[in-house]
Amino acid sequence: MSTRSPHLQNRSPCPMKLIHISRRVFLFSLFALCLSVLTPGQLAIAEDTFAMWGDLNRQTAIYNAGEEMVFTVKLLKNDQPVAGYTLKWERTGDDGIKQNGQAVSNENGIQIVTSTQDPGFVRIYVTATDPDGQKVMTTIKGKDKPVFFDGGACVAPDKLQGIAEPDDFDAFWQKQKQQLASVPMKVLEMNMVKENDTVIAYDMKIACAGGMPVSGYLVMPKDAKARSLAAEVNFHGYGVRSANYNLGRGSNQIYFNINAHGIENGQPKDYYTQLQKGKLRGYGFSMEENADPQTTYFNGMYMRVMRALEYVKSLPAWNGKNLKATGGSQGGLQALVAAGLDTDVSECSAWSPWCCDFGRTELKRMVGGWYVKYTPALLYFDPINLVKRANPNCQLFIVANLGDYVCPPSGVWIAYNNFPGPKTIETRQGCEHGYTMKNYPKFIVTTKTDN
Repeated sequence: MSTRSPHLQNRSPCPMKLIHISRRVFLFSLFALCLSVLTPGQLAIAEDTFAMWGDLNRQTAIYNAGEEMVFTVKLLKNDQPVAGYTLKWERTGDDGIKQNGQAVSNENGIQIVTSTQDPGFVRIYVTATDPDGQKVMTTIKGKDKPVFFDGGACVAPDKLQGIAEPDDFDAFWQKQKQQLASVPMKVLEMNMVKENDTVIAYDMKIACAGGMPVSGYLVMPKDAKARSLAAEVNFHGYGVRSANYNLGRGSNQIYFNINAHGIENGQPKDYYTQLQKGKLRGYGFSMEENADPQTTYFNGMYMRVMRALEYVKSLPAWNGKNLKATGGSQGGLQALVAAGLDTDVSECSAWSPWCCDFGRTELKRMVGGWYVKYTPALLYFDPINLVKRANPNCQLFIVANLGDYVCPPSGVWIAYNNFPGPKTIETRQGCEHGYTMKNYPKFIVTTKTDN
């Protein structure tokens, strides 16, 4: 027998309470229905996030020959170190030595100790499995991948050099510049695409040698006075896409962003997809084309680099002294080429530039699975050779990633070594070409000149 309070007996719920109860039932039912139809990936419920973080036992990643390189690698769960997971590591190097091992991590991570006797780089790659032996996964740019650390260290990177350049290197480029000069610098198209009260942007095409025009967006202040503006030419990474622009980039300078191929800008996505699948499929990688310096894709690309600089310098608003070349990956390659082929370039900024040290495989240096195979003809287009010709007053800022084997750090360091002007290299631990480790350690080396 149940007992109820006397004042609750024989009373009906009021209409307002019934309404509130009905609403609660409805909302609860709706929430339950959502739970039943949504997949776990669609639920807005926080899940554990894994990552790896690694560092060395010193501030820089440069060691003496034979000196112990001590890596500490931690598995992080929601940004906090975790224990009880197996970390499997592989060591490779420019010295050809391969080693591997594994250890169960604690909250201080694991230590991996190695060394090398030769000038060059060591690479440490680490993955993780949970106590059940399953790979620990993470999400990078929307894709599920095994969690990893990819980093390294080096010995005497300032001693690294590439294959000797051809004896006729300068004569070859003198002929290429003559070929470019044989095509008058003519504006083929100049269409205004956007403006505001102070800045205007144009879609440009400029005649060029090599079979395709320079094609890009020019952004600059309206009514700029003669010789009043610095200039920046910005280059693209690998791929087939339109040039791009932002009015803000041209608010106080001449800004010229060019696509790599001389193709149309601002077209529907299908236009670029068809080019990527057709005419420009795998551009730059053809062994047949790369056997001859006149037929390699890089020949036309470098022609467009030179003509883009030439055009910007022809603008009355350019101040005649400040000319910056910038880009990352393939864009970094083009920025280095710009500095090497045009001594009016006063500043060069290159993030993890592509194709530095074409001959690395001939010298048994490490490289990833995506690289342009060596031919002697490519030495004419290697940025490590071209940068030697940069203006000694040109300033360089360059980035090397210790886990990047699309653009290996050894080649980036050789470009730095060969650059004659004041220069800075920033070397980043745990960063690949398409991945930046959170809170990555870095070290910076700066070399000043007496010029």
